[in-house]
Amino acid sequence: MADAAPGGFEPATGDGPPSAHGAAAAEARAAEVRTAYEGLLTMRRILSGGAAVEGPLPLPMPAPWERQRMPRAVALVLEAAGFAPSALDAAGGRAATGYRVLAGQDPERVEVSWVGPPGGGAAGAEEERLSACAEVLGRHGWECLLYRGPRRRRFLEVEPRR
Repeated sequence: MADAAPGGFEPATGDGPPSAHGAAAAEARAAEVRTAYEGLLTMRRILSGGAAVEGPLPLPMPAPWERQRMPRAVALVLEAAGFAPSALDAAGGRAATGYRVLAGQDPERVEVSWVGPPGGGAAGAEEERLSACAEVLGRHGWECLLYRGPRRRRFLEVEPRR
């Protein structure tokens, strides 16, 4: 994404290359995701003034940074929650089944879909997986509506809770 520092952390949106293989690469990625997610929670804690709040998050709504970079923020929450992102191979075809986060047609919304390689079973799992994504995003202050789009494929429309 355009607002990342060269070589900086980028949450997986589902349109990047497949994850690096091997235990060491997976552990390194998990550490990066954990650090970024902890930073998001720290930012929310600071913005809440350190006040005690109910629930697992220090600020029940997305912070200004998250609202300004919604695809990135939503992808970070999904990746930190352990959802697998989709991925593209070198030719631009789907190489992995998982979530995909895109900017919405409205700048105040993003879309989350569950996609994968042809014949990979993404369509059959999308309702269950998107419902699980919506549950996690809802706990983080995002409102999610499940829709049917072209070819009857489901997707979430995600926006910050107001």
